[in-house]
Amino acid sequence: MGGNGLSELGLLDFTIIGCYLAVVLSVGVWAGRRIGSFEEYAVAGRSYPSFVIFATLSASFIGGGFTMGNAEKVFTVGIVNVVALWGFSLKEILVSKFIAHRVGAFPNAISPGDVMERDYGRAGKIITGVFAVLLCAGILGAQIGAMGYMFHLFLGLPVWAGVLIGMGIIIIYDTIGGMRAIVATDVLQFMVLAIGIPLCLYMGIRAVGGVGAIMDAVPSDHFRLFGSITPVQFISLFLTFLLGETLVPPYVRRLFINRDTSRIARGTFWSGVFSVPFFAVSGGIGLVALTMDRGIDPNLSLPYVIQSALPVGIRGIVIAGVLSVVMSSADSFLNSASISFINDIVNPLRRVPLDDRAGLRWARIATLLTGLFAVIFALKIQSVLDILIYAYNFWAPIILVPLVAVFLGLRAPRAAFLAGAASGVAGVILWNRLLGAPGGFDGLLVGVFTNMLAFAAVLFISRQFRQNVYRSN
Repeated sequence: MGGNGLSELGLLDFTIIGCYLAVVLSVGVWAGRRIGSFEEYAVAGRSYPSFVIFATLSASFIGGGFTMGNAEKVFTVGIVNVVALWGFSLKEILVSKFIAHRVGAFPNAISPGDVMERDYGRAGKIITGVFAVLLCAGILGAQIGAMGYMFHLFLGLPVWAGVLIGMGIIIIYDTIGGMRAIVATDVLQFMVLAIGIPLCLYMGIRAVGGVGAIMDAVPSDHFRLFGSITPVQFISLFLTFLLGETLVPPYVRRLFINRDTSRIARGTFWSGVFSVPFFAVSGGIGLVALTMDRGIDPNLSLPYVIQSALPVGIRGIVIAGVLSVVMSSADSFLNSASISFINDIVNPLRRVPLDDRAGLRWARIATLLTGLFAVIFALKIQSVLDILIYAYNFWAPIILVPLVAVFLGLRAPRAAFLAGAASGVAGVILWNRLLGAPGGFDGLLVGVFTNMLAFAAVLFISRQFRQNVYRSN
């Protein structure tokens, strides 16, 4: 597929893609037209059924990395990348079993900071808010870059034009409707991507002559469990997918959109189950591309199959599905950044927190400004995005352990949170920066482990101290 996609798409394809983008914008604006409070803007009434929770959660986590990125990795190293991605699937299932049923203890929560505040006070809430904003801004920037690249690749538009079109749509409906608009568009986007990506694999397999042709053409190493990586590297990769995005703000906030925890648990569970075959499908496209042409750029695996195997019309549907993948992730991280900023940073620092109407107004302003600044950074200041994306490595090592402890009801003092956070940061820096990540083991995992040790040590000491004081009295 060449750099100018315009000459390679039919009028029907452009019509399908244009109509789809118009429908996404219309659905988002319509769904969010009557938002009247900050809480509704953040959690949309807390009454969604299990299927909607399943669809919006799935659409949120299926981003460019789990589609184009997965196809590229499988093209390069084989099915080991799919198996490693199942660590993410396991994470969703574990959250459904051990966390989702416990969110009823936080009936008014709208962000991770609200959960952290119960045990760790205002400092815990503000620290969580700061890292939530950094994490969401970094991932949003990465999604914006992927969005511009996809518009350029598939439609032949300049990257800046693709960014402005895609993010312009998202900023409009996200600013107007918040979570209600996001959920409505996520359901639509989920249905399109759930059809488009498997359709791409099916048509690709047909184009190369069936599964047998793929088995004959692909190197045997690509079908081995560890492929070309060591068992230690595989374990590191699996655990990174298991822990890296656990309870990040957009996913935590999906746990608050229904007061019935059984529906939350079901939606989360089926989202994890759905991801298992989906990762296999998106990875399988990489094998199809490898069968078609070993000489292509692995990063173009998915676009190459779309261009080579799909007829006019079907191609437009699949491209709409690929665009859905990125847009549905970007809107969630944009909204979570603005909610965390207002709820977890601004309000705790104010003498009098914003009321519901003022909070809604400022959340919309924060969404608009965050979106605009993210677009500017994505187009002009790539190094800033690198810095922001680096914050991703510090969410799990700083926030994950104490956040899980709160959900599980392990009452811990603020000192345990602070000690764990400091140890997590130190573990990441020591392992990645000073030691150079020996053995290919990711520093994120070391940070989570050191956080857990420090958190558990302070929790144990504080309980022993309280018991001794009680006995002495």
